[in-house]
Amino acid sequence: MSPQVAGLLQLTALIAALALAYRPLGDYMARVYSSEKNYRPEKWIYKAVGANPAAEMRWPAYLRAVLAFSAVSVLFLYLMQRVQGSLPGSLGFSSIDPDQAFNTAASFVANTNWQSYYGEQAMGHVVQTGGLAVQNFLSAAVGMAVAVALVRGFARSRTGELGNFWADLVRGTVRILLPISVIGAIVLVACGAIQNFSGIHEVGQFMGGTQEWNGGAVASQEVIKELGTNGGGYFNANSSHPFENPNPFSNLFEIFLILLIPFALTRTFGRMVGSLKQGYAILGAMAVIWIGFTALMMWTEFAHRGPAFEIAGGAMEGKETRFGIAGSSIFAVATTLTSTGAVNSFHSSYTGFGGGITMLGMQLGEIAPGGVGSGLYGMLIMAIIAVFIAGLMVGRTPEYLGKKIGTRQIKLAACYILVTPALVLGFTAVAMALPTPADSMTNAGAHGFSEILYAYTSGANNNGSAFAGLNADTQWFNTTIGIAMLLGRFLPMVFVLALAGSLAEQKPVPETAGTLRTDKPLYAGLLVGTILIITGLTYFPALALGPLAEGLAS
Repeated sequence: MSPQVAGLLQLTALIAALALAYRPLGDYMARVYSSEKNYRPEKWIYKAVGANPAAEMRWPAYLRAVLAFSAVSVLFLYLMQRVQGSLPGSLGFSSIDPDQAFNTAASFVANTNWQSYYGEQAMGHVVQTGGLAVQNFLSAAVGMAVAVALVRGFARSRTGELGNFWADLVRGTVRILLPISVIGAIVLVACGAIQNFSGIHEVGQFMGGTQEWNGGAVASQEVIKELGTNGGGYFNANSSHPFENPNPFSNLFEIFLILLIPFALTRTFGRMVGSLKQGYAILGAMAVIWIGFTALMMWTEFAHRGPAFEIAGGAMEGKETRFGIAGSSIFAVATTLTSTGAVNSFHSSYTGFGGGITMLGMQLGEIAPGGVGSGLYGMLIMAIIAVFIAGLMVGRTPEYLGKKIGTRQIKLAACYILVTPALVLGFTAVAMALPTPADSMTNAGAHGFSEILYAYTSGANNNGSAFAGLNADTQWFNTTIGIAMLLGRFLPMVFVLALAGSLAEQKPVPETAGTLRTDKPLYAGLLVGTILIITGLTYFPALALGPLAEGLAS
């Protein structure tokens, strides 16, 4: 069987698995977020934090709860790293330096999981499991809560109430993320991923020196790393490490986990707004972009350019032989079109165009299907922009799901789509203009520029993957990427929740013969076109200086 055919079969199996899980999981999540019942463990949590899950919140209160909870999470994780040397189970590792502790705390709370350190050489068991793994759950649940608040904004009318953040946070964690993670961890252990709390072991000689490995609760952290679209690996090699991702089946299973909730949330959206067709339209737009990017990546990496490529069967540099080009390409697209950032290959070693595809996937705004929660609310923002453009073309007041898209709504949507490009391009320009950041580049020319552009693209879009050629463990990059991650995560949430509140206050607009049907393939096509045009106009000059220039020169 040729590698190309094997890749096509893997992609087909993945699509089939996602299709089977789509309806039951999407409906289940809709019931979870619409339920008024509280389980006993949930009541204990509400009592501990002093929250009333039945109290409805308007958008300012919902936002304050999101920001307050996240600020406390950053502080807690920062302090845990700073005192690691005094904690039990530290494996002898010292406390983390202030700039790196800030970067890591910001990274995991912002659902980015950018890592400028070697996981197996810096973090002990307590920080890994009690700090990083906990934030993998909570940051994902925060994103899902904000998405559900926006959906309620569309579904409700003549009220500014968007639900209760604490109830959404707890239910998303306890009823959705935890049960799936338990099952997923068992599957990964059965595949060969490790799960223990052992210390550091000497495993033999390697290139004239001693090689050591430490164990860890890897399978349990790996599953929420993928399921919650987090991406932070227990080991520096991330999902290319055999302890995290042992074989081709585990590789496909991890891709399935990455895409599972973001795709299924479109069903949840359709169920909660009372129109499954609206959910299918959003799903269709996401799926078209994802499949198109995957096909383009596989074609780029399989293309034979010279004897070395022909002997290897394609661009095998930086890829694990147990996954091959197909498994690596599918994983790379899935992780950069979502906010996961996990890698089973090194994106810096991809072809010029292949590296550009991973970068462009993040620059779309992590919406196809995007991160857990953030993918859905990002796509709904783009849906509003698409409706506005359609209204301009036909001379009608734009409407979406029975809500008028007026001046306030379009301003909030415009602010949302401008935040991340401003962060990415602004920080990249400053880093390239200053002399010190350029010293961290491994390569010169277009590829070196791509390293820095990729780093800020990954940070501001809360992805967390790296181009693997940039030394980001410096005070400059730890600080600026940490700031980009926090602003890229929470500034858009301000505009999303303000938009949700303004929509919830409106009364429904009756549908007429001139209303744009947003549940049809024509609108889904308009949505895809809007996304690609906005991204292209925003990032094309920067991409032309980096991956496009490198690809055309090769």
